[in-house]
Amino acid sequence: MWDLGEELEAKAREVVDAGFHVHRELGPGLLERVYESVLVHELTSRGLSAQRQIQVPLHYKGILLEDPLRLDLLVDGAIILEVKAVETILAVHKAQLMSYLRLSGLQLGFLMNFNVPAYKDGIRRVVL
Repeated sequence: MWDLGEELEAKAREVVDAGFHVHRELGPGLLERVYESVLVHELTSRGLSAQRQIQVPLHYKGILLEDPLRLDLLVDGAIILEVKAVETILAVHKAQLMSYLRLSGLQLGFLMNFNVPAYKDGIRRVVL
């Protein structure tokens, strides 16, 4: 397991628990933006900062590209949440999150798929 430090791991536990509470309360079948919105509320009620649809500048060979990355949620400036409401998490979803982490310089992210009967089946932790 990666050593991300006690503070970041504590935040990660809060993020996972927040997602669990959102899933328990709302269940599957809603749009991603609904889960995003409710997650922001759940996370901020726990004392964490949570920002939606954060734009991260994207550079290629020294050129700033017109289209920035767009992160679903950024928690405490340190954890990326990629929110999904899909039948199954695909390899491309994990690759997307890994690219977001690499290009943003962050180490920890979660894929959270809320369109599952059991929350534990919809969450994936990704560490670079």
